[in-house]
Amino acid sequence: MSLAALFTWIITAGGGLYLLTIWLIEYDREFQSAAATRLPVPVISAHALLAVAGLVVWGGYLITDTPRLAYAAAVTLLVVATLGVTMAARWIRVYRAHDTAAVRGARAGIAVPPERNFPLPVVIGHGIFAAATIVLVVVTALGELGS
Repeated sequence: MSLAALFTWIITAGGGLYLLTIWLIEYDREFQSAAATRLPVPVISAHALLAVAGLVVWGGYLITDTPRLAYAAAVTLLVVATLGVTMAARWIRVYRAHDTAAVRGARAGIAVPPERNFPLPVVIGHGIFAAATIVLVVVTALGELGS
């Protein structure tokens, strides 16, 4: 199960890095006066950095089989998930609010926040794989607790 968690975590990280790349390409501080992002930079940064750090810790757990690393990875992942759910809630509002405006905006030049350009299947896939990763990591960490 721990290797399955590693694979789902890597897939989740790949989707997250893809979304982060889109956000960074579309984000322009000077342009933000017209359509400000609803995803604060500190939240995005903390989410990405903690997710990568947790993945490194999980890799350390797989190599050393140290239960403390499994617990640390699980706790880190729960913090990452909290930040992720916060961003998802903010993104849903942007997605719904700018759904029809984006179609009209392509023709009229209406500015939309950078996160409006996230592909829906990637966002959903990222969330599904993140949930699977959380379950696998927490179950593995709880299994270590019983050992």
